[in-house]
Amino acid sequence: MEARRLSILCSHICPGPTPAPTRLVPVPSSSCDPGFSNKQQPRDSNKGNLQDDCVFCKIIRGESPAFKLYEDDICLCILDTNPLSRGHSLIIPKSHFCSLKATPPDVVAAMCSKVPFISSAIMKATDSDSFNLLVNNGTAAGQVIFHTHIHIIPRKALDCLWASESLKRRPLNVDQEAPRLVDRVREQLSLSDNSEGSKGQGSSLTGN
Repeated sequence: MEARRLSILCSHICPGPTPAPTRLVPVPSSSCDPGFSNKQQPRDSNKGNLQDDCVFCKIIRGESPAFKLYEDDICLCILDTNPLSRGHSLIIPKSHFCSLKATPPDVVAAMCSKVPFISSAIMKATDSDSFNLLVNNGTAAGQVIFHTHIHIIPRKALDCLWASESLKRRPLNVDQEAPRLVDRVREQLSLSDNSEGSKGQGSSLTGN
């Protein structure tokens, strides 16, 4: 069954010798209103309601065309229309969340759970042997569409895609800088609801 699904997904990206012509088509409208929790929520970009002026929400509603690769109840995968490499694709939730921080963990988990399956098909279809998994979260990080999305960017050896890959990396200062940074991060984690497992730990260098 998994092999058949992979074959179908590959056929969307790289059709066989005699396929029907690939067209940019509207994505069928889906039940993507306040998210998959089915809870009534106020209309806010952090809360899961679709937005009128969001390009991804328009795609999800079937108002704008896209090259769809994969779809389920929670997320949609489409080709990026301004790709960094052949097969550059986006996994987007069917509910509107303006950032990764605003996206519920169960939605993030549902999106990430499809990465191995989808990326494998994309790499085979594009004859790539690697890929970058990328989230631009916030303006300074390069986010331009404020609807959470994950980039799958196929890579090939010596493609020179990232200028930063040639930059010399500075070793971490394990004597002063690292301990202070660890303490500051753990202080922030302790303020969240998910901090129970990290309490009581020191900031010394560990083996794992």
